[in-house]
This record gives sequence, structure tokens and C-alpha cells, in this order.
Amino acid sequence: MPTNEQRRQAAKRKLERQLANRAARARRRRIFAVVGTVVVVLLAVAGIYWLASDDDADPAAQPSDATTTESTPAAETTDGPCKYTIPPDDPPAKPVDPPADPDPTPKEGTVGITFKTDQGDIPLVLDQAKAPCTVQSAVHLSESKFYDGSACHRMVMKDNFKVLQCGGQGPDSNGGPGYTVPDEKPTDLQPAPDGSGASVYPRGVIAMANTGAPNSGSSQFFLVFGSTFLSPDYTVFGTIDEAGLAVLDKIGAAGDDGSLEPSPGGGKPKLPTTITSVTVAK
Repeated sequence: MPTNEQRRQAAKRKLERQLANRAARARRRRIFAVVGTVVVVLLAVAGIYWLASDDDADPAAQPSDATTTESTPAAETTDGPCKYTIPPDDPPAKPVDPPADPDPTPKEGTVGITFKTDQGDIPLVLDQAKAPCTVQSAVHLSESKFYDGSACHRMVMKDNFKVLQCGGQGPDSNGGPGYTVPDEKPTDLQPAPDGSGASVYPRGVIAMANTGAPNSGSSQFFLVFGSTFLSPDYTVFGTIDEAGLAVLDKIGAAGDDGSLEPSPGGGKPKLPTTITSVTVAK
């Protein structure tokens, strides 16, 4: 049987535990109260900020005296059949006007152009029957000297993907002419044999680059010097002659620096290549 002293000690320990638990609960209540206050304040501030800054909020929910922002002007298009689109927020990286866009658009015959580069000349034959709006734009940019001094900023050297991409202006070589060209997607490419659903862009074709969005091509193009498997969403508008392919093979043999991996792939050509000028022979 426990003695009185033992009972007193047990009661004392029990009281100490109760006091400790009570103090801990009090601390937790104080912490929760502080946190709750902070959350309420932050939510209130966030609500004020949202009301003041959310561009997508329902206009009916805005105060009647709220200042409204002007909407972005709609894109313009040229008047001819190609309807080149001129976005209001995409000025040309180098001064150039959109093509004249005559009606009718020339849809027969070919146009010869030659990209003169610091690695050698790359002669091309552009096909007006296959991609009349794209050829019309490429000839216009060439005659307007838009391509002069532009670097071929991307090369890919992989199995089933061998291209040199050129045609942009500006510090990163991604600047365009301030307008976009309608898609003229190829219909005669062969399906890739790997079952991927891609198409084969054969060695020796030139095709328009784009952003992945419809009708987003502008000035950039890629020169294919080895069979390349891609979706059939890139306008093919001409071919490269054997002398031009020899130049591309030389550039490709030096490889790329891999600086654009993993996306969009490849990198800058290790043999730097710049289009110094373009000649057009109609």
C-alpha cells in the first residue's frame, strides 16, 4: 500500500503534467491565433490586389469608376489573296514592308535565288506553283535586303534530322519582318518509315520554320541536307542545288555546339555561317 508521501509525490507529478499540458495548449492557441490573423490579413491584401489588377475579372464586378484599359488593336492583313498578317505588337527586326500581295498571286514557274554566305554560295530554286505566297514573301525579303547580314543561328545534326536554320534578324537571330505568312502545307511528302506519323523532308528542300501555331511562319527557314522526319506542318517552297548542298555538308560536318538542347534541339553551328547578301534571278 502506498504511503502518504508516495501519494503526495504522485499527485504532485500529476499536477505538474496537467500544468505543462495546459501551458502547451495555451501556446498552441496563441500560435494559431497569430497565424489566423496573418492569413486573414494576407487574404484581404490579395483580394484588394486582385480587384485592382486582374485583367480577366468580370467587368460587371468592377467599381463603376474603375479605369478601363484599352484593348490590343486587331492584327491587320494585306489586301491581296495571300493576306499576310501584320500583328500590332511585333515590329520588324529590320526595316521592311510587307509584300505588295498582288491579285492574282503568281502561281506558275520558278524563281532562282542565291544566298551568298561566308561559307560559300547556296543557290536555290523556289517553286511558285507549290507555295506561291511563301515564295512571294521570300523573294520580297531577299530584294528588300532583309536577309543581308543575318546569321544561320541553329543547326541540328541527328539521325533523321539534319537542317541548318537561317533567316532571323536581331541579337538572337529570332527577329522577324513584322508580318506572318499563311501556311501552304506540303501534300506530297512520304510518311516516315519509323511509324511515328511524321513525314520525310528529303535532302535538298527548303522549308519555312514556324512557332508551332497555325500561319506563324515569317522569315526563318530551314535548309535540309539529310532526310529529316517532322510533322507535315512546314511549308516546302523550293530546292537546293548540288553546289549549295556541298556547302551545307561542309557546315554540317563541323557539328553544332548543343546549346539549344533539349529544346528546340541542336545548337549554333560550330562553323559560323552568315548570309551576306542574296541575289534574285527571275
